[in-house]
Amino acid sequence: MQEQQTKPLWWQEGVIYQIYPRSFQDSNGDGIGDLPGILKRLDYLKELGITAVWLSPIYPSPMDDFGYDIADYQNIDPLFGTLADFDTLLTEVHQRGLKLILDLVPNHTSDQHPWFLESRSSRTSPKRDWYLWRDALPDGSVSNNWLSVFGGSGWEWDETTQQYYYHAFLKEQPDLNWRNPAVQQAMFDVMRFWLEKGVDGFRVDVMWHMIKDDLFRDNPPNPGYQPHMATYEQLLPVFSTDQPDVHDLVLKMREVLDQYPERMMIGEIYLPIHQLMTYYGIDGKGAHLPFNFQLLQLPWDARQIATAIDQYEGLLPAGGWPNWVLGNHDQPRITSRVGRDQARVAALLLLTLRGTPTVYYGDEIGMRDVPIPLEEVQDPQGLNMPDKNLSRDPARTPMQWDQQPNAGFTTGKPWLRLAGNHARENVQVQNEDPDSMLSLHKRLLALRQREPSLRMGDYVPVYADNSLMAYIRQANGHPRFLMVLNLSHRPTYFKPKDPSLKGVIALATSREREGNTVGGTITLGGDEGMIIRLD
Repeated sequence: MQEQQTKPLWWQEGVIYQIYPRSFQDSNGDGIGDLPGILKRLDYLKELGITAVWLSPIYPSPMDDFGYDIADYQNIDPLFGTLADFDTLLTEVHQRGLKLILDLVPNHTSDQHPWFLESRSSRTSPKRDWYLWRDALPDGSVSNNWLSVFGGSGWEWDETTQQYYYHAFLKEQPDLNWRNPAVQQAMFDVMRFWLEKGVDGFRVDVMWHMIKDDLFRDNPPNPGYQPHMATYEQLLPVFSTDQPDVHDLVLKMREVLDQYPERMMIGEIYLPIHQLMTYYGIDGKGAHLPFNFQLLQLPWDARQIATAIDQYEGLLPAGGWPNWVLGNHDQPRITSRVGRDQARVAALLLLTLRGTPTVYYGDEIGMRDVPIPLEEVQDPQGLNMPDKNLSRDPARTPMQWDQQPNAGFTTGKPWLRLAGNHARENVQVQNEDPDSMLSLHKRLLALRQREPSLRMGDYVPVYADNSLMAYIRQANGHPRFLMVLNLSHRPTYFKPKDPSLKGVIALATSREREGNTVGGTITLGGDEGMIIRLD
């Protein structure tokens, strides 16, 4: 990775905003969001203060996993528009000074992709080795115990060619064989296709899954498995994921990217923090940003979170740039996890930590998980394990724009139902309320963009206990800022050991506190956070 230049790279000082295209804005009344809809909302994103847009998959797909099952890597699904629509969107994003990041799904294709149709046509097919095929055992059973993330075995029997193929997700999502150089070259060509168009980077789906143990050894049982957990977690995927060879592939992907100036790569990697760090690569030649999901997974406890931040900062390799995430399309929304008031504190945390933050669409207005009746569940993870309440639909509901029917998302029937309170909780209403979640995000993002200490400064831990955490951000020659966050619902008090930690509240979850001078003992109400410009 580049050493920290005087001028940081766009993805280091920027803020990424994830759009789930089906749910952002529909332009043609079919109830599904699309590219012309996103185009219509670009000015909103610019005004919000984010600097880069990441789009979940928009490629042609049978939609068995809502676009993560790709049938053509070099086109746009008609549900979302056309390649011409994409080109227009990319141009308009760039004209506003924003960046566009595409989702890349290299681990698996759809079973309708021409590569797989050819691969399963016969055992002698030239593309047979593009996927992972195995003979049955003498009794007809699968050759190893690998499981599917979406439930059941990871192996599917193919009647035509009398072998099993491996799928880490749905049986309609066969895994590619990344040990085959032809597969590698085909995917690098896909990357070049979009890079030539001018996309600014990729978020790489399930990066740690891309290559498997070449001996296909059984995964060991998980001693910590509990009945409420997904069936996939019965085993520890030590042979089906996170193989040492994956780093060679990430390096090769990075080499493709590096042929184009100022492009970047995010890796989706759900692994313990020590393993995550290896995805930065040798000499920083791996993923620019291996996604750091700790804030999604940790209990909402000040001491645990502060410790995790310190550990993460301490483990970062030389030149490695941090990143933070509070929500995405696979996880419950932050407001549903910690409550409406704490979600405001969480926004302060996300947007003042060192590194690149990612905001999930709708979190800026405090959208909550929407209860989806069982008969309306669409997510395969929810459908395949109906008794475990694992559907991801509740966090994927349509964006709440205004007080119109269907919240201004569509004139048709939305593909997922909207929140019942969308007439009260939406962009239009919150824009007019200076104390709303949206107003808080706009002020936070504006402060972050104005202040070098908050964008690029060092992180200095100050204090943490069971309810409160405090830290400083500082950059040479610029004002320092002290963040004090109360992660509990009860009042708390912060008395810094350093008496020089005093100043003026620049921004707070309660606007009434702003402009006040604080020092000595700082009093915080429940669910309160503040950013103090130090003297």
